[in-house]
Amino acid sequence: MKSRLIKAQNQRVERISTFTLVIGIDIAKEKHAAQAINFRGIVLTKRPIMFSNDHAGFEHLISSIRKLQKMHNLNDVVVGMESTVHYWFNIANWLMKQGVSVVLVNPMTTKRNKENRDNSPSKNDPKDALVIADAVSRGFYTPFSPKEETFRRIRVIVTNREHWVVKSGRIKNRIHRWLDIRFPEYRQAFDEIFSPRSLAT
Repeated sequence: MKSRLIKAQNQRVERISTFTLVIGIDIAKEKHAAQAINFRGIVLTKRPIMFSNDHAGFEHLISSIRKLQKMHNLNDVVVGMESTVHYWFNIANWLMKQGVSVVLVNPMTTKRNKENRDNSPSKNDPKDALVIADAVSRGFYTPFSPKEETFRRIRVIVTNREHWVVKSGRIKNRIHRWLDIRFPEYRQAFDEIFSPRSLAT
């Protein structure tokens, strides 16, 4: 089992060659930050690439990536990002449609490696983007493969159901509490307070 993990790790490291441009993206709600490095971890951008979470922003990112590839003679590109919340989903799928390899980095990996750059665990978007790029260059990532539309819809439905089940439980607990405080005799009339007759009453 251990040798299989080591082999998989080695394959991920070998995927990043001397001709690979590695992009790390720190995902946010409205504006993302990206940083570019080569396979050795050398930063290739004078300043972070800031782009909005919309089509115009995505176009700006891909344009910047192509310029960097041409400037540094890198014919391969891998883009890494954390799969936190849902803001990464659109950019990841859009990049895949442009023929760009997308990989996902575990947020815990980013958290543990924040001090690598400047001996400080502080957070800022460009620094996090660099930490993500570093993790990708060392093989600490998993390839992203978009699911079929049907599976994506099922996943959304399941997530929504879980949300409403939890919310429903909280509301029921609140109603139980109100009745226990204000109208404890109610249970003498109705064993089940959420039965159709009780709800009608």
